[in-house]
Amino acid sequence: MEALLFVPVSIAIALTPGPNNFCGLNNGIRAGIAPALVATTGRVAAFAIFLTISAIGLGAMLLASETAFTVVKWVGALYLFWIGWKAWRSREFGGVELIESDGQISQAPTHYALRSLIAQEFLLGITNPKAIILFAAVFPQFIDPSKPSAHQFLVLGSVYLMSEYVATLVYASCGRQIRRWIRTSKGVVRLNRATGGFFMGAGGMLLAAQR
Repeated sequence: MEALLFVPVSIAIALTPGPNNFCGLNNGIRAGIAPALVATTGRVAAFAIFLTISAIGLGAMLLASETAFTVVKWVGALYLFWIGWKAWRSREFGGVELIESDGQISQAPTHYALRSLIAQEFLLGITNPKAIILFAAVFPQFIDPSKPSAHQFLVLGSVYLMSEYVATLVYASCGRQIRRWIRTSKGVVRLNRATGGFFMGAGGMLLAAQR
């Protein structure tokens, strides 16, 4: 029963806007819904690590450590700045038909590697200190202390990790709709800069984050 009650809560938490969900949106635009869902495996693997850490009691120690929180925050922010800068400078957008200035239609080449998408999702998840707060401070509030905690972490953790796939489905589907509006090379540049600006902005917000 507790797991059923936790389902809407976990989906609401998973749908919260953030770097990973924007990554799912971006993957939906560029690669499609199915590759975006497969890439979410990287995010789920990162969050599973945090869940395990919380289950064995180390999450609270990480949350209490100013040094650990700061290191994760800086690594995460630098990674966001890096992928944001790459997106900002990019002039490429694969797999769409672009209407050139002379009226001709050109097909942009599709090139994405699932391993790369999975790795990006994993790195965004594992370097997000907000995930530490979620799993070390918020998640344990749903654990009933009168019952074995290991089983509860396993069940509720599995529910939450599945909710991340639901979130990706929603964001990637929105991304697929946005893709239909990208029809010119200028549109590609604008989208890439918007994507880069979001990631770099997220990096700035991460640096300002407090525990």
